[in-house]
Amino acid sequence: MLAVVAVVSCDYFFSDLIGPYPFSIIMFAGINIVLAVSLNLVNGFTGQFSMGHAGFMAVGAYVSGAITTVLVSESHPQLLEGVMGNFVFAGALLAGGLAAAIVGYIVGLPSLRLRGDYLAIVTLGFGEIIRVVFLNIEVTGGARGLAGIPLLANLSWVYVIVILTVFCISRVVSSAHGRALLSVREDEIAAESMGVNTTQAKVRAFVLGSFFAGLAGGLFAHNFQYINPQVFDFNRSFEVIIMVVLGGMGSISGSILSAVFLTVLRELLRSLQEITQVDYRMIIYSLILIIMMLTRPNGLFGTKEVWEYLPGFKKRKESNVPPAEGATP
Repeated sequence: MLAVVAVVSCDYFFSDLIGPYPFSIIMFAGINIVLAVSLNLVNGFTGQFSMGHAGFMAVGAYVSGAITTVLVSESHPQLLEGVMGNFVFAGALLAGGLAAAIVGYIVGLPSLRLRGDYLAIVTLGFGEIIRVVFLNIEVTGGARGLAGIPLLANLSWVYVIVILTVFCISRVVSSAHGRALLSVREDEIAAESMGVNTTQAKVRAFVLGSFFAGLAGGLFAHNFQYINPQVFDFNRSFEVIIMVVLGGMGSISGSILSAVFLTVLRELLRSLQEITQVDYRMIIYSLILIIMMLTRPNGLFGTKEVWEYLPGFKKRKESNVPPAEGATP
């Protein structure tokens, strides 16, 4: 609650204080944090390699954007003003997240019975199918994209969703359901022998990850005010996978740090790209992925959180462990 109040308070200072370009980077970093943490639940904690996260982001972006643009802005524009605008935006975000979750369930139920490379290929194919569907829907602009989306996302909305995403996924991972997800990641056959319904556990993680990807899509649409199917292509999914792999396959704080780092790196490379007319971003991303796979396959922080590497954390953790029965105090 204190974090939410702090974020809402900072919104009024940051926009005028740091300028529009750094402010847009901070906004985009928050959206990327939501995407990376939600994908980490599937790829990192459950051990399923999904490559279709951009498709679920697209569902959330188009559904929430169509609600505020086609349904509300054109017929009742006064509903987007003041406090009522926040309620309409909250409803549109929720609708986008739920639509992405439903699509995630439809996609996940048959495909999550597959494993390894097969699952990656199927999710990649479904992500592209979603993009092509929006490419051919005239209501949402087709190839021209959906323009005129009202500017409803601000720093408060983005970072409140960031806090909500991190809190929910942290609670899920530390719960009994989270232990089932971790057991699927470690050894699916052993988990089944212990009574864990592995397909059900994987689908739950997939649906929850899709829901938060839909929220990120809604924030993206209402921040940039224009979306088209090309924004949600394979490269977008690839960027989010890099964030998860770089931070740690099973580390929430690692995903947050890598999302911020790669967002800032992308903007730093933009000036170099304008000079040389070469997109170095995907080259560097590919090199990062190759180096990480060769040196640290589980990412920089692995399955640990960042604070577990602090010097005093291990001593405090050991001091909290009760002594064994019969041991001399």
